[in-house]
Amino acid sequence: MATTTLIKGARSTRSTIALKLLMAASGIVFILFVLAHMYGNLKAFSGEMAYNEYAHHLRTFGEPMLPYGGLLWILRVVLLGSLVAHVGAALALTVRARKQRPVKYSVKKNKGSSLSSRTMRWGGVALLLFVIWHLLQFTIVKINVGSGGQAAEVTENPFRLLTAAFQPEQWWMVIIYLLAMLALAFHLHHGTFSSLQTLGFTNTAESRARARVAGWVVAIVVAGGFSLVPLFTVFGVIS
Repeated sequence: MATTTLIKGARSTRSTIALKLLMAASGIVFILFVLAHMYGNLKAFSGEMAYNEYAHHLRTFGEPMLPYGGLLWILRVVLLGSLVAHVGAALALTVRARKQRPVKYSVKKNKGSSLSSRTMRWGGVALLLFVIWHLLQFTIVKINVGSGGQAAEVTENPFRLLTAAFQPEQWWMVIIYLLAMLALAFHLHHGTFSSLQTLGFTNTAESRARARVAGWVVAIVVAGGFSLVPLFTVFGVIS
């Protein structure tokens, strides 16, 4: 019986490690994607022509070896697979953690844990809902929440669709996006550190400190970069 228990425990440990590695790998895919996506968004500072040329280039990249929009479909498949893997692994790890501790602590202490780690779960849910809205607004349906121009003139023009969303009349959209970027910053901060920890890059005190700094750098650069476009649009710098 003791041997059987040990074997089951070893298998459970190995599968838990595999789930954590899956979360780390899929998380790195998302970090690379949001960095590239942020760079593309910042093209809005170069004006309508430059931004729309960038959006068009994404669709013609790799032609004729790739069909029109081929790169985007490859990215969508990779990101969808990473999302399923990331969420699935997170749910599986949460269920395992609850089974290992079926009785909750009478007094929950958060000593040694950061705000980003404590908000990781609900922050992830909020980000998932935001991503669904973001895709509906700019990709799938192309929802024009702005009041200026005809719908077709705006929705078929990536730059105008972007800027129409963050006009002063749509201040609430700016608030939604800034709150989403705050959730993204927390998620990236803890996610970057956790990924580096899972991959074995935090074995010393110095390496753990560097991993925390890396988490803050990624969080501030990505969330800050994304926040610039709605802020500078609502204040009339990007128009």
